[in-house]
Amino acid sequence: MAATEINYQLQHYEPDLTVPTKKNIEDIINGIEKDDKPLYEQALVNFLVKEYKEFDIAELKEGDIRAKLWRGLTNLAISINDNGLLGVVFTVFRIISRDKASVNSLVSEEWLSLVIQNIGLNDKSFNYDEDTLCKIEEGQKVLWNTLFNSKELVEKSVTNGIVEKLINRIKLYENFHVSDTIKYYDIKLVFLLSALSIAVRTKIETDLDGLTVLISVLKVILKEAAEGIAQSHLPAVLDDKKADVASETLKALFNITLKISMEDQCVQQYTELVGILRNYLLASTITLDKTWQLRNDIINLLTNVPALCYVELLMPVDESKPLPKTLRYENYNMIVIHEILMFLEAKFNDKKDVAKQLEIFSPVLTVLLKATSTHRSMRKYLRLHILPPLKDVDKRPEDTDTLRGHLCKLLTSPITQIRDLAAELLFILCKCNVARMIKYTGYGNAAGLFAQRGLLGGKKDEAEAHFSSDDEDSETEEYAEQKHLINPVLGCLDQPHPNPMEGMTDEQKEYEAMKLVHLMNNLLKSGTIQPCRVGADGKPHPIEHVLQLQEGLKRQENNDSDSD
Repeated sequence: MAATEINYQLQHYEPDLTVPTKKNIEDIINGIEKDDKPLYEQALVNFLVKEYKEFDIAELKEGDIRAKLWRGLTNLAISINDNGLLGVVFTVFRIISRDKASVNSLVSEEWLSLVIQNIGLNDKSFNYDEDTLCKIEEGQKVLWNTLFNSKELVEKSVTNGIVEKLINRIKLYENFHVSDTIKYYDIKLVFLLSALSIAVRTKIETDLDGLTVLISVLKVILKEAAEGIAQSHLPAVLDDKKADVASETLKALFNITLKISMEDQCVQQYTELVGILRNYLLASTITLDKTWQLRNDIINLLTNVPALCYVELLMPVDESKPLPKTLRYENYNMIVIHEILMFLEAKFNDKKDVAKQLEIFSPVLTVLLKATSTHRSMRKYLRLHILPPLKDVDKRPEDTDTLRGHLCKLLTSPITQIRDLAAELLFILCKCNVARMIKYTGYGNAAGLFAQRGLLGGKKDEAEAHFSSDDEDSETEEYAEQKHLINPVLGCLDQPHPNPMEGMTDEQKEYEAMKLVHLMNNLLKSGTIQPCRVGADGKPHPIEHVLQLQEGLKRQENNDSDSD
């Protein structure tokens, strides 16, 4: 690897990659012991450049060489004030700390204090400038490595002051300029600690008012990004560093909001948070990938937020500004909801393995489901775009390249959580009306939902009564003309099929029928399928004998005759 690819501040040394790693390690240790600065500095540069990307360094596994090197570097770091050299030392620490098995034995309280001091967590008047930036960044990275590789150190962070010191520095961002690089690793450390320890998460949330602190970080990023925009009403444009800080902040917020409190103060904070997230959903970044990452983190966080706070995603229409009709609904500017829909559509277009469906679709479907369940205007807008009036009914719903079609595909997904989320979303968009659900998805796709909710056999869902009876489902002329030809099970026109038994003799037909009987019998015996009938609760119930099916048919016939 070329030295120019690595950020280190001993540029007056030319790395010699021909020197064996073992010799470099020995020269570092011996040079520090003898206070031979040229020897250990040259060896440090050689080692750093040569092993920068290595995770498994065989020479460090020999005897106690790793511990000797660690102790030597610790003693050196304690004794010097050269920020450039400290940056190199911390980089070497980072390389050494990649070995998970040895971290607990290497890291001492003295070493932790050394790192905390050099990255400025102990000193409010710390000098954050170009000279200290490399040292701080490398110190933050090695601290991240050691915490990531040691559950013990993570748990100790609850009591040794690391968490408090991180939060205290983050509080400075509002009134004190700290580089985005330092912010990024500060928040990344908070994210890591809150992800790995419930105790840390609780401490940040309750003792350190983490929700308020992290919300303030999001505000600071937007404020700093807006400083470069002449027209303040335009959405923010985040450079890549600010986008990274925002993403880490959103992920840290996700961790500490896993357990939601519905106290008035918390609801106010969540409401404020959603208003800020709205601005981030409208923001753009220099790199498109960062925009999608930001959207992804926002939507993940929204899954934790109470649905009643989602109203902040809506903005009243500002008549003084142009707005496309497609983004206007009931005097609301629906651009944020539109962005979430576009995010979902992009996920559908990005073909992934079925095994990844839960990770890909669960957050955005959860957000849309919460929105439709709580806010009438959002539900009606989403229905307009997901389930527009039907025109083309030639194809099965799941075969159409539309949001409706993609969601219908998920109704038969083997990932049950995704299947249920998609079904609930579509059902609510259909106002929990069984007939409307069949119309848009086909009975075959919706049968699983109907079975779960006890809606088989024509029963109505209790939730249907909670929706208004206004007509949102006017039929198009194209649909009305073909309605009588639509197969409700398939949800599309039933095309003529050739008769598979045409040309067969009676004996051949009987043979095929018996063959089918035997195949079904094998499936029954193996437990692959089980005959059921619809019970009084509208759900399928297994039967023990075929005569029970006949009883069910008689009961249904009696019900039909009574209804006349």
